[in-house]
Amino acid sequence: MNQSPIVQPVTRRTFISTGSAAAVAALSASRFAFAQASDTLKIALIGCGGRGSGAANQALNVPGTKLVAMADAFKDRLDGALNNLKNAHPNSVDVPADRQFVGLDAFKNAISLADVVILATPPGFRPFHFEEAVKQGKHVFAEKPVATDAPGVRRFLAAAEEAKKKNLKVGIGLQRHHQPGYLETIQRLHDGAIGDIHTLRVYWNDGGVWVNPRKPGQSEMEFQMRNWYYFNWLCGDHICEQHIHNLDVGNWVKNAYPVKARGMGGRQVRTAKEFGEIFDHHAVEYFFADGSTMFSQCRHIRGAWSSVSEHCVGTKGNADVSGHLIRATGAEAWRFRGTKNVDPYQQEHDDLFAAIRGNKEYNEAFNGAKSTMTAILGRMATYSGAEISWDDALNSQIDLFPERLAWDAMPKSLPDANGFYKVAVPGQTKTV
Repeated sequence: MNQSPIVQPVTRRTFISTGSAAAVAALSASRFAFAQASDTLKIALIGCGGRGSGAANQALNVPGTKLVAMADAFKDRLDGALNNLKNAHPNSVDVPADRQFVGLDAFKNAISLADVVILATPPGFRPFHFEEAVKQGKHVFAEKPVATDAPGVRRFLAAAEEAKKKNLKVGIGLQRHHQPGYLETIQRLHDGAIGDIHTLRVYWNDGGVWVNPRKPGQSEMEFQMRNWYYFNWLCGDHICEQHIHNLDVGNWVKNAYPVKARGMGGRQVRTAKEFGEIFDHHAVEYFFADGSTMFSQCRHIRGAWSSVSEHCVGTKGNADVSGHLIRATGAEAWRFRGTKNVDPYQQEHDDLFAAIRGNKEYNEAFNGAKSTMTAILGRMATYSGAEISWDDALNSQIDLFPERLAWDAMPKSLPDANGFYKVAVPGQTKTV
């Protein structure tokens, strides 16, 4: 039976206004460090949906920042975000009509007006938006994932190298890296609290997300962009868009990236045409060079067991990483009891802007790209049913992006006469 689509707004970040604060501290002079102590850092928001609005809100919570430009493919998204941000930060939002850019190429103009760029469009656009921001010499906060296919990851990594050369600061929306409980737990694991870690389990199992029903007269390009979560060129499947968080933690615990993967997945419950081409469940085994294994599950099925968590087992004990709990053999269990009221979504912006102002080395782009590639590798394995190496996956020439980006252009995935999209079939679908 097909599951009925759920209609709800696109939002993931909590939108909390904390208002403005006092002036910021001084920073060292640098060619690419744009502001002096008394200066305001100008922000451009590229992508004005729920995540972009949330990220801009958190950036504006940092003292000495101002939103000066916005860009989105859709005017209604821009208008809604602008109104919300004005209400939350009346003294820090200055985006008149001539700095509101709408369209598929709107990002370039907005980037040119800022010191710091927030990239929060659907992930398929991230590689060339990041490339443009680096080309223009801007600091960047980019939401995860940073690409949806291997060519996009390679493009993002190349731009990351350029950002490093230019001393640009880059933050990536993998906020667990800014959460005290994770930071201390993983540092203890790296220090040998449970010995050599040989097994990890990571999960993002929940009920799924929103759908925006097709409207009369809507072009295929607009429909897919309004429903970007269900098309791989835009989203990368939920293993990429959501489960990247847990896979990233697994990589962080191992301080490494997997060398190969195999798995299975499919589409059993969320089978309606509204759910595009993505699977509703994935189960992947990732293998690291030292022989350790990461078992991964992600699922969008209501009424089933839900968990968003990470766990690991070592030669001297085990850990509930997301629960910040370590059980070492022969020792009393350790649990993180430090500061728990830190908002990691806010902290990642605080840390980025502190690095900009202090001209400190700060570049999360490489890990963001490689954890994105971990998720893409898993999708390649579940879609194909094959065991796939990291190198083969990263070097794949399969490009999901449309040949031409325009409202009258056609994406590569198109519906059949009944409105259904082709879904990958393990054993038949080629992914490298």
